[in-house]
Order: sequence, then structure tokens, then C-alpha cells
Amino acid sequence: MNDRAALDLLLAHGTLSRTRIGKLTGLSKPTASQLLARLEAAGLVVATGTTEGRPGPNAQLYAVNAGAAHAAGLDVNPQRILAAVADITGATVGRFELPTPGRRSDGVATQVTDALEGAVKAAGLARGDVHRVVIGTPGAFDPSTGRLRYASHLPGWHSPALLDELAGALPMPVEYENDVNLAAVAEQRLGAARGHDDFVLLWNQEGLGASLVIGGRLHRGFTGGAGEVGFLPVPGTPLVRQVVKANSGGFQELAGAQSVPRLARSLGIETPEQPYADVAAALLTKAAAEHGEDPRLAELLRLFAQRLATGLASVTAVLDPELIVLAGGVTAAGGEPLRALVQAELAELAASRPRLVVGEVREDPVLRGALESALATTRDEVFDTSR
Repeated sequence: MNDRAALDLLLAHGTLSRTRIGKLTGLSKPTASQLLARLEAAGLVVATGTTEGRPGPNAQLYAVNAGAAHAAGLDVNPQRILAAVADITGATVGRFELPTPGRRSDGVATQVTDALEGAVKAAGLARGDVHRVVIGTPGAFDPSTGRLRYASHLPGWHSPALLDELAGALPMPVEYENDVNLAAVAEQRLGAARGHDDFVLLWNQEGLGASLVIGGRLHRGFTGGAGEVGFLPVPGTPLVRQVVKANSGGFQELAGAQSVPRLARSLGIETPEQPYADVAAALLTKAAAEHGEDPRLAELLRLFAQRLATGLASVTAVLDPELIVLAGGVTAAGGEPLRALVQAELAELAASRPRLVVGEVREDPVLRGALESALATTRDEVFDTSR
């Protein structure tokens, strides 16, 4: 326990002296010295230099050995697979992007191994150096069947033999997680949800979904479909039936990215012919910056906030979260003006009053969450000095 406490402190602070570790852990100097010697002998800690510019003799500084282990994360969507490798401290040491437009002739297992191999080579490592990998995809793998559900738009990922193929192709343990859940992991470890055990992350990009964190743990549901709020029936849209086949639902139609260009056109705002998620983000960025000058942009922001709050009211009534994080490129584009409008509207529609915040992990949040998830398990295994 003392070893792990010291390692966690070194991860948090970067470098520490023996005296500082002793003070932070409450250990005596001899015990702290023995602990550091043990960790150094195990290859988990390295001496990095000495303190300078302070009265008295310089003290030896220690840090976690970044090369003690490596973990990988993959972020999969219909257009590409983004892969990265991180060292045990969490620093990204290799990245690779594999385009996967349309239906490539090579199989999913080959695509995954190629993407991982690219990141591993970029890190100057061999595939066997990676301790664990976490793969994030839309939808979720049903634990009872092993098949991907809720992601009909992801070509090639629905074979019942896929997980066995990937297990055979990769030499390290592999875990699979919903992409929005991984964005929530990133926010909980590094961003706006730090210190919160009960929160909802609402993701709005190409699709609309949520991640539910209850008691500090992800709630996935019986089939892995917890948080698929895009399928939620809501007032303001026709009732959508056969939602899995349609790959859409009431909340998706009401407040998904595709709704923003439609709203803009209804207000007389011209929209370019581009992918709807890009158009929505550009419109909301402009609206957030200029809503005080253009009444049409102010109305666009207000109507979109009302739509988001309509679905969130149902989520709030069921879960009563402490915090709601607005994430994904579309909602993040609206920034603080959109957040404030959604907060005010939700106060009118919901009995409880969760606090709303804008997500802070903006750069590749799904990939970052995959790395954080893989690193958490890797550290538990590698830092166990009792074995």
C-alpha cells in the first residue's frame, strides 16, 4: 500500500524528493528510503537529478520510470481508426491514423492491427511492448452475444466472430468500450468531472448519446446500451419506430447535429453544403460569438438549448445526477452561452437542479479516455510490488 501511494504521488507531481514523499505519505525517512530503494530495484522509479537553488544540501529527486510499461488506445469511427500509445506516466509517445473510408477490402482485424502497429512504430516500440489496449467504438458489444449493437453505421464490425478474430490477432489483453463512455472517463480523470462520482456526459457530434457514471463507475446496462439517449422519445418530433434499424430516435432528431442546419434555415440563416456535424459546429460557434449582435443567431442558440434541455429533463428525472457535462464538437461549439441557456431551460423542466458544465477535454477525448482506461488497469498490474 505504501509503494502504491508513493507511485501515485509521483504520477501526480512528476518528481519528488525522499523527504517530500515521507511528508506526503506520513512515512518516516528510513521507511521512505527503503520504499524508494525497493521501487528503484523493481524498475518502477528512477533517480532524475537533485534539487537546486535551495538552502542546504541538494536532495535526490525521483520519478516514475516512464518506460516501465506502455498501453494503447484506439478510437474507431466509420471514417478512420485513430491509435495512440502512452507510457506508464500517461504521456503519449506514438500516434497513427488509419483512414477507413467505405468498405475496405481488408477485414476489421487487419485494420485494427495496422492502426496499432502504426502507433507502436511511431513510439519506437514493438507490439509486444504494449501491455494492454482499449478500443472505443460507437455502440457497445453485447456481453451475452459478443456482437456490436447500436452502431449499424460502422461497416464490418458486426460479425459474431469479430472479438475472437481480434483476440487472435493481438498479443496483449484487449478491452472494448463505448466511445461516449470513454469520453466520460477522460472528463472524470482529466477534465470537468474530476472529483465527481455521479454525473452524466451528454455527447453531441455525428450522433447524440450519453454516458452514465453512478457511484464512480460507468453504468453500461444489460446489453451495453445504457446512455443511448438518441433513441429517447421526446416531445417535438414524430415517434420514431424501429429505432435500431433507423439508427435514430426522437432526441436525435430533435437535438442531434442534423437539427442545427434545419433550425438555421428556418430562421433565414444560409448554411453551406458540408457534413452536418461540421455545419452545426460552425453555426453554433458563430452564434455563441455573435448572438448579442444578430437576433437570428440568438434565436438559433435559444431554440437549440431548449431542445437539448427537453431530452435532458427526462435523463435528470431518472438519474438525478450531480453534474451534467456537455461534450462533443457540436455542444462544445456553443460554449458558455449555450451552457447557460440549457441550464436555465432545464431549471424550468426538471425537478432537480444538476450543475451543467462544458467538457474540458477537447483534443481526441475518446482516444484519451481509451488510454486512461488502459493505463488504469496496466498500473494496477505493473505497480503491484507484492507479487
